[in-house]
Amino acid sequence: MNWLAHLFLSDDDIEHRIGNIIADWVKGEARAQFSPGIQRGFASHRLIDLYTDAHPVVARSKARIESPFRRYAAILVDVFYDHFLAVDWEHYCKTPLREWTASVYAQLAAHGHRLPEQARAGLQRMADDDWLGSYATLDGIEATLRRMSRRLSRPNHLGEAAPQLTAHYAELRADFHDFFPELQAYARAVRTARSEFIMAVIP
Repeated sequence: MNWLAHLFLSDDDIEHRIGNIIADWVKGEARAQFSPGIQRGFASHRLIDLYTDAHPVVARSKARIESPFRRYAAILVDVFYDHFLAVDWEHYCKTPLREWTASVYAQLAAHGHRLPEQARAGLQRMADDDWLGSYATLDGIEATLRRMSRRLSRPNHLGEAAPQLTAHYAELRADFHDFFPELQAYARAVRTARSEFIMAVIP
């Protein structure tokens, strides 16, 4: 899953939320410097990604992505699912999306001093340009894919893949709503699992 889903699935536990959102910036032994709560967030992020990658509904969505974008199917489905979470936000959260994202940005900024520079700078860009809220629009999805394309080391077509969303919109939306309640239940189970089990999955 992408950032909106990871943050949403963290609930309001700030340490869990920090770990979940900075997991892509902090790898390996560098994670040992963080508190147990943040490390649980790292592990939760990993477990959610593993669950998502192995789920048959997600596989169905990936199969909808056409050549030459099929090689990016996992990335695209993650981003497209964040789009549907944003578009259909009221199905999953009582707080309006704009209000919720503003609260999350403020919460993360208040704890910015605890984060490594790269993560702090990335989260500041996220807030300044409202990446989370932008997932609700097709323009926002295009911008997201262009950013991700620039981060890849080799020339790629990821930044041109947004039309795959509109080409399969209804089917992907249905896939998302089939999948996300199951992911929510799994994420709740992860949050309540014993610490020893959670920590065992940290790479």
